[in-house]
Amino acid sequence: MKVFILIAAFLFSNLMISAAETKIMIRAKARDAKFIGSSLGGAHIIVRNKLNQQILAEGNTVGSTGNTDLIMKNPKIRGNSIADAQTAGFLASVDIDEPTFVNIEVISPLNNKQAQATVSTELWLIPGKHILGDGIVLEIPGFIIDILKPRTHQYIPLNTIKNKPFTFQANIVMMCGCVIDKNGIWNSDEIEVKGILKKDGKFMKNVEMSLVSTNLFEGNTVINTAGNYELILYAYYEKNGNTGVDKINYVVIE
Repeated sequence: MKVFILIAAFLFSNLMISAAETKIMIRAKARDAKFIGSSLGGAHIIVRNKLNQQILAEGNTVGSTGNTDLIMKNPKIRGNSIADAQTAGFLASVDIDEPTFVNIEVISPLNNKQAQATVSTELWLIPGKHILGDGIVLEIPGFIIDILKPRTHQYIPLNTIKNKPFTFQANIVMMCGCVIDKNGIWNSDEIEVKGILKKDGKFMKNVEMSLVSTNLFEGNTVINTAGNYELILYAYYEKNGNTGVDKINYVVIE
């Protein structure tokens, strides 16, 4: 009996020794923009064993959006990093004792539900073989759009707006929070921003939106009848396929 216990203990000890810490740097990067980090609340990362769906590591990216010159301006050369020591990422650490096929899922932006997207990739992790540097970079497409005016379910007396320009406003940024400005790196002149206005569930008109200050787009129209209104506002950049949408409902009363 004692021999059996000693053998079992020996085998268990060897099993524990064979498990190796494996580190993976995981980053979320906005399409045609920079990394998603602390300034935007981070991107949420989940690493799962593909076979049994066990969560091996989980957390948020932290750090800066990265060096603009490295990411957006310098020519891309094989082997050169686009991340520096301050660039946002999540360093996952897992203990595995044999090659393990994993799913890495990124949910971002974490704090902007209407713009939130989930992207994932799969790969083999080898015990003790770290993936560091730029690491695993997952691309998040789109724009973050927040309609500022009118407010959600705002009641607006018709007599205060009749025969006057009614203004719509929206804040729009890249998925990393990077700014959109006239003639900037993310040039507002190249991004189509438009509102689709509905009244009582039926299409009413399109509303052209234009930049009035950094990230802030504005448009207006005349509203002369009461009803339940819905504004669907979108941004579209043809060059890279980035899109974004926000919706809001408001009520015009007699």
